[in-house]
Amino acid sequence: MSLNPITSLYYIAPCCLVFLTLPWYFVELPRLRAAAGAAVRPDVFVFGTNSLCAFALNLAVFLLVGKTSALTMNVAGVVKDWLLIAFSWTVIKDTVTPVNLVGYGIAFLGVAYYNHAKLQGLKAREAERRAASMATAKDGDAEAGARLLLEKDAGEQKN
Repeated sequence: MSLNPITSLYYIAPCCLVFLTLPWYFVELPRLRAAAGAAVRPDVFVFGTNSLCAFALNLAVFLLVGKTSALTMNVAGVVKDWLLIAFSWTVIKDTVTPVNLVGYGIAFLGVAYYNHAKLQGLKAREAERRAASMATAKDGDAEAGARLLLEKDAGEQKN
């Protein structure tokens, strides 16, 4: 079953609303009431902009998965994590332990292997396509040659 991104959101959004509203009501709302008193008034602007950002993010995810694959989405997530770590390491001066570096190295090797395997697969498909087109061309040449011989033989028989 193949759905476009908007249709996917149409079916998934209500489920997300239910499954996120229930924990919010039982976990977050009591904390908000305890911190702010009995009257908790949500900031409509904050919730509205957050909702638009979440909608755009989900739409982008569905578009990416629809055009590529879920594996590509996971690889893109690893690259995003690298960028976040590099930012926090260089700008925020967060500490990175040797264990973290080994984990990032393993993730890097995994992404490199994925890209290598995908490139090899594309090259193999291209080679198969070229071989098939050359075989078709050779068959066409042989057929044209046979037709010429038949026409030549027919011409000689008339004379």
